[in-house]
Amino acid sequence: MTPEMTHWLTAAGALAAVVALILLAGRLARRAGLAPRAAGGRLRLEESLSLDARRRLLLIRCDGRALLLLTGGGQDQVVGWLAGPEA
Repeated sequence: MTPEMTHWLTAAGALAAVVALILLAGRLARRAGLAPRAAGGRLRLEESLSLDARRRLLLIRCDGRALLLLTGGGQDQVVGWLAGPEA
């Protein structure tokens, strides 16, 4: 093997080891409860209503509050926050 090839193999091995350590640290952090799980996220799509071929009205739940969005067309718009039972 040439010395140049040895340097490339060493660099690839070091990169693989660093990526493996990052993945292991992420798993340990999730198990210890330090990182939030993706399944119980803060943002959730409640309902979706197609208004026409391009525009859609979305009801999104964010941190326990409801948000109405109009998407499509020239730009997306926030219609507003809806009052919930806790308001």
